[in-house]
Formats: sequence, C-alpha cells, structure tokens
Amino acid sequence: MEEMPFNDISYRQFLNEEKLMGSRCKKCHALFLPPRPICIKCHGTEMEWVEIEGRGELRAFTCIAIGPPFMIEEGFNRKNPYCSGVVELKEGVRADARIEGVDTHAPEKIQIGMPLNVKFLHRQKEGIENTYLAFEPA
Repeated sequence: MEEMPFNDISYRQFLNEEKLMGSRCKKCHALFLPPRPICIKCHGTEMEWVEIEGRGELRAFTCIAIGPPFMIEEGFNRKNPYCSGVVELKEGVRADARIEGVDTHAPEKIQIGMPLNVKFLHRQKEGIENTYLAFEPA
C-alpha cells in the first residue's frame, strides 16, 4: 500500500474506495479510528494503516429530527428523523456514524448491542461525490 499521511484527507480517500482504515502504533499497537499521526497512549510517531473489517455492535444512539443543512437537503426533518450512533467495532475501536435501516419513528425498538455492518453512503453534490461512513443492522 502506498504511503499516505495519517490525516482526514487520506481517511476520506479510503472511504471513497469503500475501505474503513485506521492507524496503529507500531510501538504499542494501539489502534485509532479515525486515524491519527501520533499515538495518544505512548506518544509514538511510527504509525501504520490498518483496514478495519467493519463489523461491530451499537453502543449508543440518538434519533435527530432537526439536523444540519446537508441532512435537511437529504430530506430529514421532524417527520423523517435520522439515527446517529456509536459503534464498537470488533477490533476494539469506536466509530461515530449514521445508523441506517432502523425505525427512527420507534427508537425504543433500536437495541443497544445490536450487531451492525459498515455501509458506505455515496452522495453527489455539484458534480462532486463524497462517501460517508454509516452502519446498518447485520
């Protein structure tokens, strides 16, 4: 794999390729998502890219009815809320992402601990395609 800097630009590029990538410290083996250039556990600066499988469990969530402008543009509002959550991945790291495929009108049916798989959401605006991280029930 070509050497890419550990920053948000590289992370987004991997998302566009439908790869969920984190960084791992070569010294203490701590894993980070999103990736970071310096280990916050041992302060090591030798990091490596690691592909994360994308399977995990829901740890926390909220259903949002009044979102930021880009979510409103996608059609989310008081009558059509979306779900955002924290997913603990099999590798031990946690990711904040949108949760697709759940009933946001009945949040009591969304279960903490439910198994989830990664989903890459492709959105195009003004001819530019962006990919966003999301998860859906397994």
